Amino acid sequence: MAIDLQKASFWKRTAAWLFDGILFGILAVACGVLISWLLGYDAHSTALENAYAKYEQAYGVVFEISLEEYEAQTEVQRENYDAAYAALIADEEAMYAYNMMLSQTLVILSVSILLAVAVIEWLIPLKLGNGQTIGKKIFGLALIRNDSVQMNNMQLFTRSILGKFTVETMIPVLIVLMIYWGTMGVAGTAVLIILAFGQLACLIFTRGNCAIHDLMAGTIVVDYASQTIFRSTEDLIAYQKKLAADRAARAPY
Repeated sequence: MAIDLQKASFWKRTAAWLFDGILFGILAVACGVLISWLLGYDAHSTALENAYAKYEQAYGVVFEISLEEYEAQTEVQRENYDAAYAALIADEEAMYAYNMMLSQTLVILSVSILLAVAVIEWLIPLKLGNGQTIGKKIFGLALIRNDSVQMNNMQLFTRSILGKFTVETMIPVLIVLMIYWGTMGVAGTAVLIILAFGQLACLIFTRGNCAIHDLMAGTIVVDYASQTIFRSTEDLIAYQKKLAADRAARAPY
């Protein structure tokens, strides 16, 4: 006999998600600022800005223009712009600062997001129990296995680190960065659209309106006050046997 799942309401889930999202944003930004300071990101940024200013002044150009603005220039202006850009590219210090900024941007984003996810979605639920984040605790929600048994630590790790961090956050973030840097175009956009529609389909059509991370972990968000949560599979089986015995005792001969 299956135990009824007391699915959490959409509004409670949304409220908890927004609350946790605010905490996540604050923590991620704080971690990003700290990591940026430790890596000396601002020094590389300043060095690159100085290089830009140096060649802009020397050649009388502005690097930050659109393709349309570039093509609207006269031939002489375009040649001057190209010469300035070639001089910038040939500047080893400027290119070192640029490459360091690119690599450090990836490090800062990935590590700060990982730390925020680990704290909000993994460490705090381990402390509070029943997969509860602070938002879920406030709004009376819990995480359990699909069979009403308490989730284990591996499921929580899968849900938070592999699901939320890797699949739902870092893959889209890296694709957006590659699109911004011009290393990925239509293919990246297509992957983002597929991920977005896949997530939407999961939320609409799955049994518990579960997101991708819940499907990966085999978990579901339920109403904590009304949901029966078993400590183990053995407890669940014992409860099912008891119900079956009670029904059998009440059944007419």
